[in-house]
Amino acid sequence: MKVYRKLLLLLFLVVAFNGYAADKSIGPSHGIAYPEGWQNWKMIGVSHRTDNNSIRAILGNDIAVKAARSGATNPWPDGSILGKIVWKDIQHEHWQGATAPGEFVHAEFMFKDSKKYTESYGWGWARWVGLDQEPFQQGMQVCISCHTPVKDRDWVFTTPAKFPE
Repeated sequence: MKVYRKLLLLLFLVVAFNGYAADKSIGPSHGIAYPEGWQNWKMIGVSHRTDNNSIRAILGNDIAVKAARSGATNPWPDGSILGKIVWKDIQHEHWQGATAPGEFVHAEFMFKDSKKYTESYGWGWARWVGLDQEPFQQGMQVCISCHTPVKDRDWVFTTPAKFPE
């Protein structure tokens, strides 16, 4: 009887945890699924925006990293995914001449698929806001209009950093 109760309790916990995990799923942004595992992607570059006091780590999936490191980025190859991970820029607590990541702002991504995204210049644009990663609902046009100054660079602001071999 004790084994039965333990199994029943274990089954209850598994079902409850699975229900909790399902509730924590992150919804799509602009019809694009959240890119699971981006936290483990490799670095392509960094940027510091002085107009809105934010710092960004620019990450990429394997296709994007290979393109960035080889200089094959205009155009970026289909299958590339670029991620900009954005924090508010704050004064470093122990170093007067440095800044550090403060409040997490959002994670935004560009998904290169020249056939699927013909109406948005070959890119799918998506953003998830805050630590809860709420889908951005204002539409891809907001992203596209911001990236218009770099349309001759395949709509990408990022200049890949040089890495030693």
